[in-house]
Amino acid sequence: MESNFIDAMPPRSAFWLGFVTAILSLGTLGFIVLGSCTLKNNCPFTIGTQAAAAAAPAAAAPAPAAAPDATSIAVSKIPAVDAKTDHIQGDVNAPVTIVEYSDFQCPFCERFHPTLKQMLVDYKGKVRWVYRYFPLSFHPEAVNAAVAAECAGQQGKFWEYGDKLIDNQSTLGADLYKKLATDLGLDSGKFATCQADKAVTDLVNKVSAGGAGAGVNGTPGTFIFKTNAKGTDQAAIIKGAQSAASVKAAIDALLK
Repeated sequence: MESNFIDAMPPRSAFWLGFVTAILSLGTLGFIVLGSCTLKNNCPFTIGTQAAAAAAPAAAAPAPAAAPDATSIAVSKIPAVDAKTDHIQGDVNAPVTIVEYSDFQCPFCERFHPTLKQMLVDYKGKVRWVYRYFPLSFHPEAVNAAVAAECAGQQGKFWEYGDKLIDNQSTLGADLYKKLATDLGLDSGKFATCQADKAVTDLVNKVSAGGAGAGVNGTPGTFIFKTNAKGTDQAAIIKGAQSAASVKAAIDALLK
């Protein structure tokens, strides 16, 4: 009886022959299907250079610029500026008001501080800057630094003292507060008495609560609005240490 070629092969050889044959068959079928859908341009997937070409435009496209974190709020929600109690720099009658809620121990406030100082130069006579306390609970020296600045303010040196606090964030503490008072020529006795006065700490906390009521939840939290705005007039909100360009855009919009 004549035997079939495969039947005559050893079992192991027959297995590998069948395996190779199956692979070749699947490959041939795949090539036919792929060739067909490619010619019809209706493949549900991309391959080879097609995938690379499709990805290239996306890779080459520039990433969109991040929009500044700015919204608005009714001016009436912001505690009114009081020339007798607020710390104001610039023309008190300037058409645009910048109210900054800040923390002397906040690194983002340190970064933003020069930006607002520059606004007073670039918009001389057109902008007033109001600094308000917003000490964050996780900054152990934030309240003490605010109290020290307030005490310096009682002797007419708030802004000078505040600048020094910002410049020396890494060494905030009792020794620094005393040294800065001496360097600025403050009455050391009055300064120490003021620091120990609970009413000053209460004032700092009251100012902070006013900011929280207006929606501030981080520092720096800044409002920019027309100085005499009331009722439904809107204030721009600048959250965080935004760029000078973002701040200027808000000011320019109000000066139009």
